[in-house]
Amino acid sequence: MTYEAYLDEVTTLLTEMFDMSDEAAIKHVMRVQAADFFTLHDDHPEMRTQERAVQDAKTIFRQIEQSRAHTPPRQSGKRNK
Repeated sequence: MTYEAYLDEVTTLLTEMFDMSDEAAIKHVMRVQAADFFTLHDDHPEMRTQERAVQDAKTIFRQIEQSRAHTPPRQSGKRNK
């Protein structure tokens, strides 16, 4: 599959496997792409398989979950009196 089709597949898998919204999945795929997560996929077409897309979706989701675990809860901006 083409590089673009591969990114679309990973995005779709994030929505299907992890009940993520389209917007969130696109955002996360774009973030990891900007961080060069898919650089080798672009250079090596043999890496762009369905099986690899499933693995990559799982890896991206794990990274999301790990970053959530390290993020402090949001403050409402209201102060208790």
